[in-house]
Amino acid sequence: MTTNIVVVVPAFDEEACVGDVVKGVRAQGYDCIVVDDASGDRTAALAEEAGAVVIRLPINLGVGGALRAGFRYAIESGANTVVQVDGDGQHPIDQIGALLQRLDDGGFDMVVGSRFAPGGETAPHSRVRRTAIRLLSTTLRRRAGVNISDPTSGFRAIREPLLRAFANDFPHHYLGDTFEALLVAGRRGYKIGEIPVAMQARQGGQPSAGLLASVRAMLRALTVPFTGCSFDLPPRAPG
Repeated sequence: MTTNIVVVVPAFDEEACVGDVVKGVRAQGYDCIVVDDASGDRTAALAEEAGAVVIRLPINLGVGGALRAGFRYAIESGANTVVQVDGDGQHPIDQIGALLQRLDDGGFDMVVGSRFAPGGETAPHSRVRRTAIRLLSTTLRRRAGVNISDPTSGFRAIREPLLRAFANDFPHHYLGDTFEALLVAGRRGYKIGEIPVAMQARQGGQPSAGLLASVRAMLRALTVPFTGCSFDLPPRAPG
């Protein structure tokens, strides 16, 4: 059973939304850690005012680096389960409970909130981006035996022992924290599931990568199963 649960929010220049995200998390009854990735705005101050514990990084590490810092802090604070939530208001905070329930019911190490699973909802995507996501999903299934329809989703629940493995080694580059993490975890025997969720468009601020940069990163990610991953994990122990 999931017991000690913490929500980790990586945030870079998210002053427009992060306060509402933290308030939503706190209203659901969860402790919240915001990792401020060297923002140049009031992200840290507003997150703190809303009730989060704030980790202020001195330099920008990217989403993966921010998440690793959050995972480590959560474990050191006694958590055995973390829920990732973006700071831009896209993720449905009221469905955190459904992620955690699926984690328990299915005996999973990680559960992903999917926009593209039957019953999920998403803001409109370009045809190019949607095609790239489908290619990533197919690659995951064929190369790691992981059947996830939304491999770029950052709305996830992760628990021990996978949580500790990610805290020890986790990719920092774009799509490393999502697609590559799924690929490596699947190959090392961790059990990964998904649930459908309804996601919104970004509620404020600017994405860290534009459409063209995102698609290029997705296409580069497709070569990872053949050229080698940037990190590794210990195999999942039997049982």
